Formats: sequence, structure tokens, C-alpha cells
Amino acid sequence: MVTIYTIGFTKKSLKEFVDLLKKNKITKLIDTRLSRDSQLSGFAKSKDIKYVLEEVLKIKYEIIPEFSPTKDLLRTYQKDKDWEKYEEGFLGLIKERELERFKDIVLDEKERICLLCSEEKADKCHRRLLAEFFSSLGNKASVINL
Repeated sequence: MVTIYTIGFTKKSLKEFVDLLKKNKITKLIDTRLSRDSQLSGFAKSKDIKYVLEEVLKIKYEIIPEFSPTKDLLRTYQKDKDWEKYEEGFLGLIKERELERFKDIVLDEKERICLLCSEEKADKCHRRLLAEFFSSLGNKASVINL
């Protein structure tokens, strides 16, 4: 059975972040963020995290832009904090973008996949919605939020 892991970097030190990936034997991290290089990203700026993952930890790093929310959807949520509206909008994007075409990447049995975003907790983060969507396809993968 496949497990889809998710992780957010906010409120984690680089050591905590790395330790969680190592402890869970992650082999590939998929970046789902819309803004991968903002000054708020700290150690998780795309160039820096790619280096740490690939060169130091030997974890593959991939950016899949289709896994990110739109700027409008994110801006609206940041303004109104209406999670139900955001969730509905993001689930609509999953359908519109036909994300099931990425099923073989996310549910690859040879990899231990982890979806990255910035939110500390997954309950109100699109990475959870992505993980649950892919989990629902085919073999019912389990989801673990680190």
C-alpha cells in the first residue's frame, strides 16, 4: 500500500524538517507551493531546498505548478479566511486541471512521496486536499501529515 506524506515548513527549523524527512524515509519531495521564493520561505526557498534535498539528503525534488492554487484563490482566502470557499475552489481546480494525470507520479510504489507546502498544519492547506484526492484514486493510499 502506498502512503502519501505531506509536510509544511512553517514553524520548523531546518533540522526538524530534515529529521522528519529522514525518519519517514522520504525519497521524493513534490513542491506544491505557489510562491517558492518569497522572503518568508527562509530555508525552503526553491534553490536552497533543492540543494539540501538533492545534494545532502539524496531526495529527489520536483516542482509541479499544477498542484499550486491560483493567485486569486489564495489572495481571496488570505483576505476572507473562508476555508470552505477555498476548499471548494481548490477542488474545482483539481478537476479543471485534470490532476488525475499525475496519479502515477504521486502513487509511485517505488518512491516515498511527500507533498510540500508552507502551512504548519495540513488541516487548512491545499496539500491535504491533494493528498486526499490522490489517495481516493485506485488503491486508496494512506495519508500522513508530518
